[in-house]
Amino acid sequence: MRPTAMPMRQLLLLRHAKSSWDDKTLPDRDRPLNPRGRRSAAAMRLAMRDLGLAPDMVMLSPSRRTTETLDALEPWDEVPLIDPMAGLYLATAAQLLEVLHDAPETVRSVMLIGHNPGLHDLAVRLVGPRGVAARGAAVADAASELQAPNAQPAASAAAVALLSMRVPMG
Repeated sequence: MRPTAMPMRQLLLLRHAKSSWDDKTLPDRDRPLNPRGRRSAAAMRLAMRDLGLAPDMVMLSPSRRTTETLDALEPWDEVPLIDPMAGLYLATAAQLLEVLHDAPETVRSVMLIGHNPGLHDLAVRLVGPRGVAARGAAVADAASELQAPNAQPAASAAAVALLSMRVPMG
């Protein structure tokens, strides 16, 4: 009996835009984007539109900076399912991978908006250490745990990095 192949889906990993440290009294999860972060997130929106990247589902940490990054990506041509998940706040690569494996089968494209070091570590895990370029955008040169040999750099705008790849999930 042949094993059934998992469906290939698009995975978009997006680190939140640059956040502000101006108000030292704010808890970490309540820090907003700074002006540079807002500009970077707006540039990411344009880059995603130019590249035709539009997720069916967005999973994100519930922190203010990830939510504001998502807000800056709007408006969407087709509004994705948006799922803020408490477990994604400062999640490790292993935790992020587990969440991705639980994505609904009907979703063709998943965007994960989160934090470093977890997102960076997940990118390295998926494309290999030589595939992660100096500024956080990634270029694939290795097979991954999710068998993502065709990852490509999608865009990078200042402190925001986006990695797009086709991976089996399920």
